[in-house]
Amino acid sequence: MASKVLIVEDEETLREALKYNLGREGYTVLAAADGPRAVELARAEQPHLIILDIMLPGLDGFEVCRILRKDMTVPILILTAKDEEVDKVLGLELGADDYMTKPFSMRELKARVKALLRRSGIVEAERAEDHEPVIVLGDLCIDAARRRVTVAAREVLLAPKEFELLLYLARSPGRVFTREELLDRVWGYEWAGGTRTVDVHIRWLREKIESDPSRPARIVTVRGVGYKIEG
Repeated sequence: MASKVLIVEDEETLREALKYNLGREGYTVLAAADGPRAVELARAEQPHLIILDIMLPGLDGFEVCRILRKDMTVPILILTAKDEEVDKVLGLELGADDYMTKPFSMRELKARVKALLRRSGIVEAERAEDHEPVIVLGDLCIDAARRRVTVAAREVLLAPKEFELLLYLARSPGRVFTREELLDRVWGYEWAGGTRTVDVHIRWLREKIESDPSRPARIVTVRGVGYKIEG
């Protein structure tokens, strides 16, 4: 079954170009021209990925991202016309998984879409994780094949990058990873964001899996180095 992509872009020319190019790649493409319609479509159609412009009528992209992240873990790729770090960081802190600055090449966008779908488990069903045993660290259980995480038997919903980061740490409990290493291994060499992205995702993970996020006992900061997960 074709992956379903929701494009949220108020500029008609760009929206139609994205629909055409992604449709040619075999995706089922949905489109919205404003924030409220984006939220409505996302909830009704449950797309596998959302391409989300920041400057939108009704609700801006940041607000759309914040609303959808409350109950959806779908990968979100934000588009911004501004090459400003504050826009990128705010988008990532609200739950976006990647960003692109306009203007961009359609070839690069298609590559980003494919990478996000692959990492979220939509593309390439035959993955190494399919045969990986469940990782158990105390009452934290990570089922890589089913991309399922539980804490004390309670399921925890994680966004794609949150899951990948947790899984990478959990494969080597007790080992300290630098921010640069985590950025390279989880986000990939093509990622243009800074190491603050790692800190943001660590904070999100702590809020979801720690009993007291202000005093983390699972994902520990090693001052001056990076992070580790306790075995």
